[in-house]
Amino acid sequence: MSLLSVRDLSVKFAMRDQTVTALNHISFDLAKGERLGIVGESGAGKSITGFALMNLLSRPGFIDSGSIHFEGEDIVQMSEAQMRTIRGNRMAMIFQDPMVTLNPVLTIGQQMVETLQAHRKLSKAEAEQIAIVKLREVYIPSPEERLGQYPHELSGGMRQRIIIAIALLLDPELIIADEPTTALDVTIQADIMELLLELCQSNKVGLILITHDLGVVSQMTERTLVMYAGRIIEAGRTREIINDPQHPYTQGLINALPQQTLPGQRLKQIPGNMPGLDAVPVGCPFAPRCQFAVDHCRTTLPELVRYGDVEVACHEVNRLHETRTEDQSA
Repeated sequence: MSLLSVRDLSVKFAMRDQTVTALNHISFDLAKGERLGIVGESGAGKSITGFALMNLLSRPGFIDSGSIHFEGEDIVQMSEAQMRTIRGNRMAMIFQDPMVTLNPVLTIGQQMVETLQAHRKLSKAEAEQIAIVKLREVYIPSPEERLGQYPHELSGGMRQRIIIAIALLLDPELIIADEPTTALDVTIQADIMELLLELCQSNKVGLILITHDLGVVSQMTERTLVMYAGRIIEAGRTREIINDPQHPYTQGLINALPQQTLPGQRLKQIPGNMPGLDAVPVGCPFAPRCQFAVDHCRTTLPELVRYGDVEVACHEVNRLHETRTEDQSA
């Protein structure tokens, strides 16, 4: 049985004059201990997916249809009281900005002890000892002293390490990390990602990494979902997607990486912008930006189907594959 099984999940937002679709019938599975990347531009639906999985959507957003089975239990059907036994306990989430996540008026120790006591029958002393152990696991120096400090007294990298320690406090089976290094300096981003990978591997914790950075995905994950306009448009083993992307959008993301361009040359970019939720085109949502689009692409929505070693939603995937093969052999 999969740790997580998502089927036909749709999320909508009820606006004043219309209802818009943020997630459009997405489906995927996550095995126990597996690391999955979700990539795409801003507005693709990545973060909404994370919030939906944690059942943290608030109005005007709501789950319109579909199921999210976590170890066989459909959390879509759970009450808030039932979700509290799972959220933060068996499933944990790491958010983008640690200064927003951490309470500025409580010490690190108070926040970690409260988290533990909310789910476990522990004394304050017992909870503090567990907190110290977890802080050591994320290489926080002098963890006993850190318990008495406030978030503003720590560096950005230290705060993010503490967020990871809090996520691991209750030994969850799944961590959802939503752009966990966005607010950090480039110099320490790699250290944080390496730490997260090490902890997930050593504790056999499932990881869903939400990011726009394909370089991070290639180093951190085993499988990848590429999202565009609320849909999964390519899915498969990370190595296959990075080395041989099938969807024109995925190809564009990879070609836009700085290492794909010679020094002194302009960076490559995908023309146009992600459509707004209220302006998703008929047919393939990527068609207006796709150089390979034909009339059929502009009228009919492509389904996600198996193609070689991946799944891809593209009407012209056969033609594109033949073109790339010819270019490589020329």
